[in-house]
Amino acid sequence: MFFRIKPSGERRYLQIVENTRDGAATRQRVVATLGRVEDLEASGKLDALLRSGARFSETALLISSLQAGTLEAAATARIGAPMIFGRLWEQTGCAAVIEHLAAGRGFGFSLERAVFASVLHRLVVSGSDRACDAWLDAYQVPGAEALALHQLYRAMAWLGEPLAEQSDATRAPRRSKDLIEEALFERRRSLFSDLSVVLFDTTSLMFTGTGGESLGQRGISKDYRPDLRQVVVGVVLDEAGRPICSESWPATDAKALRPIVTRLRDRFGIRHMCVVADRGMISANTIAELEARGIDYILGARERSSSEIREVVLADRQPMVPLTIPQARGSETDIAVKEVVVGDWGPGDQAATLRGVFQPGRGLP
Repeated sequence: MFFRIKPSGERRYLQIVENTRDGAATRQRVVATLGRVEDLEASGKLDALLRSGARFSETALLISSLQAGTLEAAATARIGAPMIFGRLWEQTGCAAVIEHLAAGRGFGFSLERAVFASVLHRLVVSGSDRACDAWLDAYQVPGAEALALHQLYRAMAWLGEPLAEQSDATRAPRRSKDLIEEALFERRRSLFSDLSVVLFDTTSLMFTGTGGESLGQRGISKDYRPDLRQVVVGVVLDEAGRPICSESWPATDAKALRPIVTRLRDRFGIRHMCVVADRGMISANTIAELEARGIDYILGARERSSSEIREVVLADRQPMVPLTIPQARGSETDIAVKEVVVGDWGPGDQAATLRGVFQPGRGLP
């Protein structure tokens, strides 16, 4: 059965109609005519009738109570992001590594759950530890229900806690996060693991207010805030795009690439390394030291300062452009260039980035 409005001249009547079957045909039978629609709406009789009938329908009763404001809503929690990221957290070994390193420290709470909640918060919305504490109220994170704000602070402080052994430190001291990176790398390393290509991606971050006195320095700012202290953060990725580790150093220290590359080679037992870095890392001393250590590299080059790029790559718009570039060691490297990206890297500074496929063992530019 259902309601139907039956027009009659200028008037409209509300009817209750039932579908009935007459052999193979379906016919409609008027059960009752309730009256004119306008009169029912004006008198409120229609609302009263529906509320009365809602007593015999659980679904309609819930909707009616919600509209009346008498329905007591239960608490809700989001579960999608914690479930998906929780599976990745377990599969990558992050949970096991942190639990192992935190064992015996006597924190009095689950350090692994605090780190998990903080990382998940940064992935979903990002923000401070205080924002994470409030954000957790809307999510169901197993094991994190009883975490307090000061415990989130302690977890982040542990990640940045300097280690007693600092023999391999570069611009920044070795911290607990370095042990996590090394342990995760060992977990996925196999007999055939070989970091033949390492992508070293960098960006700069600014300190606002107080902070950055020890590591941050003032210099050229991509955000046009040279008045603020900055720090460069570099993330090292393998050929598959999986993160290996991160490094940080003062923003104005262009020589920082050399000790960091050396440390990466020793730290992860890398036999063959190729560093792909941004143009800001280029300097004559940097290139000379990388070559002295036998480390291959691909560095971004300015379009106007490289005759090979101007005369060969930019002049030919084919999908694949063969290119031979001489090295300082006297050899040559053949590269099949797959893509040429021309853009602005700074005010008035056009540059070309080569993304290519090289032949292992032949060296790189």
